[in-house]
Amino acid sequence: MTDLDFAEETLATLQERHPRFHRYAYAFLLDALHTVIGGMRETRHISGEELVHGVRDLAMERYGPLARTVLEYWGIHSTEDLGEVVFALVEIGILVKQDEDSPEDFEGLFDFVEVFDRNYPWTAAS
Repeated sequence: MTDLDFAEETLATLQERHPRFHRYAYAFLLDALHTVIGGMRETRHISGEELVHGVRDLAMERYGPLARTVLEYWGIHSTEDLGEVVFALVEIGILVKQDEDSPEDFEGLFDFVEVFDRNYPWTAAS
């Protein structure tokens, strides 16, 4: 089995178990995780809040003013949804959690409309 076959099989399993989320939601969350970890001076466990802010930042960087639209298309409407994606990845062994980690760590960290729409960091063209 190649890495690509494993990835496809894993994404298919996730989509089957949690059909509410698009397969790209899982891949994007893992990209955000790698981005957050890559920006650290030393590797350590990151909190749900750190990961959520990493997802926010990466979504804004990649998708700009369409960030909320893209995330919502993938089934992610709130930080709680990001927690569900994380724990789905934990469930199948892609991510690991510490004993104190829980889905509640992702509750109400920010409002998508507020962050992605009302407070979007618009800049004037130069």
